[in-house]
Amino acid sequence: MKAVILAGGKGVRLKPYTTHFPKPLMPVGDKPILEILIEKLKEAEIYDIIITTGHLSEMINVLMGDGSKVGVKIKYSLEDKPLGTAGPLDLLRDDLTEDFILINGDVLSDLNFSEMIKFHKKNNNAATIGSIERTVFVDFGLVKLDSKNMYQGWEEKPTLKYLVSMGIYVLSPLALNCLPKGEFFNIPDLIQALHNNNEKVMGYKHKGYWLDIGRREDYESACKSYNENSDIK
Repeated sequence: MKAVILAGGKGVRLKPYTTHFPKPLMPVGDKPILEILIEKLKEAEIYDIIITTGHLSEMINVLMGDGSKVGVKIKYSLEDKPLGTAGPLDLLRDDLTEDFILINGDVLSDLNFSEMIKFHKKNNNAATIGSIERTVFVDFGLVKLDSKNMYQGWEEKPTLKYLVSMGIYVLSPLALNCLPKGEFFNIPDLIQALHNNNEKVMGYKHKGYWLDIGRREDYESACKSYNENSDIK
């Protein structure tokens, strides 16, 4: 199986760190995020990796090379314009003829890729979405009104729970049929298109550690977690 790692974003929320440094190369512990992801993929015996690049692509190419120093084979796909989180797959149609993993290049997790792949194949899915429960604490009282603005209820500072996407997916080549040619297209659009086509889409629920390293406080948390949790190394 192949893995596609999305590493072309500008990391706007992590500025000034990412002004002159691509987010996937930000160090967590003694390794860049990208290398940690690759090590996790190797645990699932995934050695054929495609990295989609854009912002500061040359730095990623120089540091990771052909992948031989980390025991994998790396191919690069350069976007000459932003294509979103699903659009880059349009450039890889000839490479992705079997099920593959798609993963954001800024996530840290102890997810077992092998188990997620087994789940995907067992259910014969067109797409499997890595999902995790997140709790949102609302600091306000929620007032409920009907269509005529009549009071219906009050919920004081509720705690809400949601399943969120981990930025990790297993996709069938069927997914490529839903992509527009050379246009900006995001993963939610791709998943919805598959669903609209009556293709089978399921979520794989993860109960372990996961962090999207999007903001400065996330990065600081990731560095701390990496030093304390051996399962994400």
